[in-house]
Amino acid sequence: MAELNVSRKNIGKLFTDMQNKKFIIPEYQRPYKWNMDKCDTLWQDILDFYENDISKNQEYYLGTIVSYKSEENEKQIDIIDGQQRITSFFLLLRAFYTKLEAMNQEDARVKGLMGQIAPCIWDVDSISQLVEDKKKTHIESKVATDEDNHTFHVILETGHYDPLKKDRYSENYKFFLDRCGEYASVNPIRWQELCVTIIQRCIILPIECDTPDTALRIFSTLNDRGMPLADSDIFKSEIYKSKPTQEDKQDFNEQWKELTEVSKKAGLTIDDIFRYYSHFIRASNGDKTKEVALRKFYQMGTVKNEKLHDAKLMTNIFDLSLFWLYVNKNDKDDSLEINFSVQTWKQFQILSTYPNEFWKYIVSVYYLVNRKSSTFDTDFTNFLENLQAFLLFKFIDKPTVNAIKDDIYQHCIYIVNKQDSSFKEDVNEQLLSDRIPVYSYSRITRSLLLVHAYRNGNQTDLIPNGHEIEHIFPKKWQNTNYNGWEQTEAKNYLEKFGNKILFEKRLNIQAGNNYFNSKKSHYNRSQIANVIDLSNYPKTDWTKEDIIEREGVIIADLISYFRELLS
Repeated sequence: MAELNVSRKNIGKLFTDMQNKKFIIPEYQRPYKWNMDKCDTLWQDILDFYENDISKNQEYYLGTIVSYKSEENEKQIDIIDGQQRITSFFLLLRAFYTKLEAMNQEDARVKGLMGQIAPCIWDVDSISQLVEDKKKTHIESKVATDEDNHTFHVILETGHYDPLKKDRYSENYKFFLDRCGEYASVNPIRWQELCVTIIQRCIILPIECDTPDTALRIFSTLNDRGMPLADSDIFKSEIYKSKPTQEDKQDFNEQWKELTEVSKKAGLTIDDIFRYYSHFIRASNGDKTKEVALRKFYQMGTVKNEKLHDAKLMTNIFDLSLFWLYVNKNDKDDSLEINFSVQTWKQFQILSTYPNEFWKYIVSVYYLVNRKSSTFDTDFTNFLENLQAFLLFKFIDKPTVNAIKDDIYQHCIYIVNKQDSSFKEDVNEQLLSDRIPVYSYSRITRSLLLVHAYRNGNQTDLIPNGHEIEHIFPKKWQNTNYNGWEQTEAKNYLEKFGNKILFEKRLNIQAGNNYFNSKKSHYNRSQIANVIDLSNYPKTDWTKEDIIEREGVIIADLISYFRELLS
């Protein structure tokens, strides 16, 4: 029968009891995720308690923490629930200590307060009660990346942080430093009393479990308490528990850390990667039904969590994360056996402007199925061209997710089964001719302009990512009659495709809201072929007739594009 030991401790007692011990944030936990809003709530709650309830001899209850003593090392206490609060209190106490370090340390009150905080953060000498080595802190995270761990411990050791870093440790520590400084400048005496209040009157109820299994069972029920657990936090816990040996567990932890780092670099969450991979599993099972919530999907099956116990899961998930790091950041790992051509990057640039993420699901499936193919690079480019044409065509016809999702699910199945996965559509030219102009001011305007720009035979290089949609006839009216135009009449032409072009942001700023002839010299410095062509336009004015003529050229070009790729 599981045994639980529940006690009552203030923050000072909880932390000073850790002399020659450490709070350990286990590998199966989630990383530190509190943001400044959470820290601000904690600060304001404590401040409100101090200013309103302390005189009533009250105590401020911070809730429970759940832990168990490590089987490998009795000096290590694994924290199962409460690591976000505990980590934040270490940062808060270090901020108070840093403030004290800048004060007169011969002052008895300053010296006494430092003597109360120091044993909360570091090991102290049993006789002198002084800190001999600030590297010996009372907390260690086994889930944080090496970089974040280093950042956290530099803060605790030195009291300094890098203002350029955007990690939670640095941002939250800076927040607490600022709040301490602000309060101390207004209330120099009460500030010290506030610090004592945090140490002595903030109460925690520690729950100590007798075994890791008991702790993990409690952990699995915590997703509806406090900060909600991400789906991948639950997946990590389940996979970790399934590993048969400690060595297997350690190998998994290292792999998960690396997955965390790669996903972060790619600008994704681990949940994102699991979501992309779920479509590979669905396609492999011939499943084209409605998509379910991520956690439910991975827990479904003849045996609960069987998808998480698949021997190939982590290998494929990690490989997929490296693929998306390459796609999103052009950061290619040596283990990837693929190389994107300029033509491939062009397709990704267009797809990245599409209004929803369904394209990422089928691209993930295509990669996982075909990554070992000797003709992958060429085939992949052709696949992406066909996919983006299909997505844009369907959006023009009906701009809803429902218009594409069934086709995406079905084509994922085709890809897994090595069947013809190309998209074919009945390209109704009259329909397109009527509908395309409607999307000159929409969520796919940039996508269509990119397609048109890349169909210029002189556009051999990638269009710079720092580009904007330029209005050839200026969008900002200059309160003047221009070449027979009136403002009310111009408004009918400003947002047409014929009056829009992709243009580098830097050059666009320089060109400003001038009229056509004044902007042509800036157009001539562009790296975008369509813009260069415009700089060589024989006329010095840009009128509604020019807009109408160019509108027809763009629409005809887009119709040809859809016909070539989908018919």
